[in-house]
Amino acid sequence: MGVTRVEPVGSVAGHIAVPGDKSVSHRAVLIGALSDGETHVRGFGRSADTESTIAAVGALGIQVDEVADDELVVHGVGLRGLQEPDAPIDAGNAGTLMRLLPGILAGQEGRFELTGDDSLRTRPMDRIAEPLKRMGARIETTKGLPPVVIEGTDALKGIEYVLPMASAQVKSAILLAGLNANGTTTVVEPAPTRDHTELMLATAGARIQRRPKSVSIDPAGSLHLAEVTVPGDFSAAAPFIVAATLLAGSELTIHDVGLNPRRTGLLDVLERMGARVIVFNRRKVGGELIGDLEVHSAELTAADVTEEEVPRLVDELPLFALAAGVARGVSHVSGAGELRLKESDRIETVTEGLRTLGVRIQPRDDGFEVRGVPSRPNGGQMPSKGDHRIAMLGAVAGVVSRDGVEVEGSDVVAISFPGFFDLLHSVSRR
Repeated sequence: MGVTRVEPVGSVAGHIAVPGDKSVSHRAVLIGALSDGETHVRGFGRSADTESTIAAVGALGIQVDEVADDELVVHGVGLRGLQEPDAPIDAGNAGTLMRLLPGILAGQEGRFELTGDDSLRTRPMDRIAEPLKRMGARIETTKGLPPVVIEGTDALKGIEYVLPMASAQVKSAILLAGLNANGTTTVVEPAPTRDHTELMLATAGARIQRRPKSVSIDPAGSLHLAEVTVPGDFSAAAPFIVAATLLAGSELTIHDVGLNPRRTGLLDVLERMGARVIVFNRRKVGGELIGDLEVHSAELTAADVTEEEVPRLVDELPLFALAAGVARGVSHVSGAGELRLKESDRIETVTEGLRTLGVRIQPRDDGFEVRGVPSRPNGGQMPSKGDHRIAMLGAVAGVVSRDGVEVEGSDVVAISFPGFFDLLHSVSRR
């Protein structure tokens, strides 16, 4: 694993764009595969995770033409046209793929086995297997974990399922299975989660009913998803938003960022803390809200993140912890136990990593408490523990630190954002 030393900088400034949204990119390939005809995907977010999805659909008999680095054409085969693969499908580190694909495969013909890397094989899968079994799916996990084996069936039935935890991945797996089920399938959520699946399925012609706390889908005769324009990934923009906020004199513009309100909880929390982020040029493309962000540096005060907010910024909570560490006052995160089930136990990795830099952070069972000190954190070393979000956190900590940070295992950022370090360097001003 590589080590990257990130030196402190004076400010960040300039104009940038970030790669296409990973969540939308996964879904464009998967739903495109189930559609009739070609799906042209522009702005595709190429990363190790999304490459895993291209490879997975390829193993299922789908032709994907790679027109350019960020442009694909997916040749769909219809709702039940996927083929049984010759070998287990390797999802790599892609949790989204591992959780969504079983929902699709449950209604196909054939036997399918899904596996992944060492990290992915520790991620809980009963949370999707249990509702899919209620629908009549034949699915088996390995003691609740991957590998997962699915025996496709044409006898799926619609159910109403109350999610025990807020999870866009579980919701999506159930809705995708509902495409090939008899009767209406309804998912009830304890808190709003990412809705990229519902938006894209509706664009493709599926009958979707959305209510404040639930979403329903009827079985589909066919889907037609001619074109997907993928917005810039808000989670990829977040490290730059936080860096520009924390470094005095910064002025950074990030163009064409996805602003789906179920993804941008970090902006709401930073606004409460006193951040200065201007959103302009808002527009909708394919149901997704897109806009530009202008970020100016600001002095922050503490804020609390509640359980209901967590799904809207779960991937950005490590960055929130860093921002809270240099804010004035005491900040809390609660209701975020899901962080312990990510690529690493993010409550522990964030706490251990930031403590080495002098941030006063205490872990809690379902979050953490941060006592902010309005000054630059010390330098030091931060191991990524194989987690791309922690590697990016270490890099942002490096540019805002006094002495720089060595990010151990830095090459793991390629899972979601291969050009991250180069882009950060390009906006750094000494």
